[in-house]
Amino acid sequence: MPYREVTMFEIKEVVRLWLAGVAKKQIAARLGLDPKTVRRYVKAALAAGIHDETTLSDERLVVLMAALHANPGRAHGESWARCQDQRGFIEKLLLQRVRLSKVRRLLVRHGVRVPYPTLHRYAVAELGFGRTAATIPVEECGPGEEVQLDTGWMTLLEPDERGQRRRIRAWIFTAVRSRHRFVHPCLPETTASAIEACEAAWAFFGGVFQTVLPDNTKAIVDEPDALEPRLNRAFLEYAQARGFHIDPTRVRHPRDKARVERTVPTVRDD
Repeated sequence: MPYREVTMFEIKEVVRLWLAGVAKKQIAARLGLDPKTVRRYVKAALAAGIHDETTLSDERLVVLMAALHANPGRAHGESWARCQDQRGFIEKLLLQRVRLSKVRRLLVRHGVRVPYPTLHRYAVAELGFGRTAATIPVEECGPGEEVQLDTGWMTLLEPDERGQRRRIRAWIFTAVRSRHRFVHPCLPETTASAIEACEAAWAFFGGVFQTVLPDNTKAIVDEPDALEPRLNRAFLEYAQARGFHIDPTRVRHPRDKARVERTVPTVRDD
């Protein structure tokens, strides 16, 4: 079985950040590593005699590299090996800013089947893919309590009898707890289409959620505000009739509805 390759750049950056006083969990988040890996690097650095900036030399880094290679750690499986075989192909697509979910589908078309979690771990560990900001855990809600709602442009339809192609939008519902997703396409983004999409979503999920977290679409929110948004009256009456609360997100704060925000490009790719 192949082992994860330890690079000099990765080791030096971990040690450099640690010497600068950055917490180990923050280092792991920045570099896309496991906190256990960071602790192992730091422990090996101390054993190699690195304890401040003055002792961070190339000679000691070589000793550190040798110590880490002597203990390669947990072996990876066959899926990781397939990723390694396709490294050039994956790296090329990521440099072209192709989404990782699309990369996986292209791999499948070439006869290479890799689970998405493995592909994601490989891309983060070997190719520097992913966010560099620290992740803040958010407490999960209960089943049926919250659903996040977003809209976005999707794709062009086939030409009509006049040769014109219309671009469709979609209402995207993502259950916060289960991550199950429901997509309802529409042409105009209106309050009527929002209500129609909600009814279809409730049928799909098997019930009405207690709280809906929409973006600030004019179909639902007349005037967005961080504290006192003014909701569309027709949609508010619908929410009261169906018994759910509306909690609009702040403008230009995608993390307020991170679960559905991250699925919009994926839905467009599909």
